[in-house]
Amino acid sequence: MAGVILQTALGLLIFLAYATTPAVARRLGAGDERGAVRAGIDGMWFALGVGVVLGGAGLVAARPLVEAFPTTDAAHGHATTYLTISVVGLPAMLLVVAATGLLRGLQDTRTPLVVATTGFAANAGLNALFIYGFGWGIAGSAWGTVAAQSGMAAVYVLIAVRAARRVGAPLRPGTEGLGRTASAGGWLLVRSAALRLAMLATVSVAASLGVEGLAAVQVALTIFSTLAFALDALAIAGQAMIGHALGEGSGERVRAVMRRLLVWGVVGGAVLGVLLAAVCPVVAPVFTSDSRVAGLLPGVLVAMAVGVPLAGFVFVLDGVLLGAGDARYLAWTGLANVAVYLPLLLVARGPVALWLAFGLGYIGARAVTLGLRAFGGRWLPGVAAA
Repeated sequence: MAGVILQTALGLLIFLAYATTPAVARRLGAGDERGAVRAGIDGMWFALGVGVVLGGAGLVAARPLVEAFPTTDAAHGHATTYLTISVVGLPAMLLVVAATGLLRGLQDTRTPLVVATTGFAANAGLNALFIYGFGWGIAGSAWGTVAAQSGMAAVYVLIAVRAARRVGAPLRPGTEGLGRTASAGGWLLVRSAALRLAMLATVSVAASLGVEGLAAVQVALTIFSTLAFALDALAIAGQAMIGHALGEGSGERVRAVMRRLLVWGVVGGAVLGVLLAAVCPVVAPVFTSDSRVAGLLPGVLVAMAVGVPLAGFVFVLDGVLLGAGDARYLAWTGLANVAVYLPLLLVARGPVALWLAFGLGYIGARAVTLGLRAFGGRWLPGVAAA
């Protein structure tokens, strides 16, 4: 329960990276490295402020949030313990998100990989020490994560300070930069909320299908999330590369990057879809020993496999428009896509129909709205016509 609350907060606040990456990349592409670093540092200050506010609110609201879930008093107690400790790490957690956006904008994806890998390894080791060595139980799990996040944040702060000193950028927050981050972040928050609403609506309808139907959809969502992480790597590359190309004012490079990423996204999605279809008859035992759930999974996974290439198309164009800073369009069309999707859920009968509504209906609606914008060129007319 505490994990769901934290993941929802992080899902909504991922805009801290998505707003920072294109802002930094565009200035870097324009040859303004000092401005690029300053934009990233402003993003980090904004993230720190949001983290402090939310952390304080979380300390007060932890128990009421947990008790909104219908379960036992013992479970409520453990979840409250975990959540109360975890929100202490929110400022560090959000600093990491924003700093990752800074480095991506600077076209450095290797450093975030090293920091994340090291941080996750430290998290696992600290959890084992605090839970088993110190006997702290679930509190040890939370403190281990907070300690790892704080260490990652400290590393990123050191990197940002060194970068600022190298290019002569100020370390204090700038009012203009904070305002830009807040403006773009507000629209991206709406976009993230729309995505989250679609996922919650999907799970809500799955719950009405019975325990077996819900379980099958949950396994499918887990697999889809794994595939999405692979495809989303292209979207993240798109944010950084498109932002850099726009900073250069190179319309041809913008179009070339978009074309190349689309090929990788659709072809990569097709390959993943074929692999998924090939293994779907035998994958069920990996996730469940329940014969009824296992019987539902192959059909759901085949339906998913059909839509994976479309998802690759959508993720790439989402990254392109994020890189262009087209946050307002993404926010409004995100709400429109949910409006198209919700009626489809009303007629979804069974896990396969539900997944077709999500994988082809909702993702298809996103493909239409993103495609019209990206290929229409209205997201940046000056460069599109160059």
